[in-house]
Amino acid sequence: MFEVAVIEDPAAAEVSLDPVRARLLAELAEPGSATMLAAKVGLPRQKVNYHLRTLEQHGLVELVEERRKGNVNERLLQATAASYVISPTALAAVQPDPARSPDRLSARWLLAVSARLVRDVGTLITGATRAKKRLATFALDGEVRFATAGDRAAFAEELATCVTRLVAKYHDEQAEGGRAHRVVVALHPSVAAQEEES
Repeated sequence: MFEVAVIEDPAAAEVSLDPVRARLLAELAEPGSATMLAAKVGLPRQKVNYHLRTLEQHGLVELVEERRKGNVNERLLQATAASYVISPTALAAVQPDPARSPDRLSARWLLAVSARLVRDVGTLITGATRAKKRLATFALDGEVRFATAGDRAAFAEELATCVTRLVAKYHDEQAEGGRAHRVVVALHPSVAAQEEES
């Protein structure tokens, strides 16, 4: 089971967004059967079986064990990931395009850049998984508390200068066998726990 999986297929995205199926995915962090799940979610086993077959057809759950129980075969399934992210690829016709209106001070542009990040990394993960190779990535995540809006603006300007200097230092357009990497740096207000819950 992966910690996070990216859903790129529109049909799989639609399937995962159904409230009953989303609940079943959450319950299947640990292997379970239709009978076990029916008791947990308060639905008839046949209805749970229907939803499980649909999730399995779209690669969101997988068979981990099949065992004989009485005169029936009991299938134990598990979610393929602990959590899922839906790639903008699933909404190809309306996915955000950061090139349309670049504005480093716009929250909506930041969202478009973030969507491209999810799309690109999802594509890379899919390719690396098929090739059975590791994917080289790097991320920083932190929090800084600014005393004033002026401090925040000064920090952003200094950060932009530092990153621009680093990119200029290491970027080699002529590097034979080199591979381009995208650098994304974002700064936004933190969301408090109570805001996340609401």
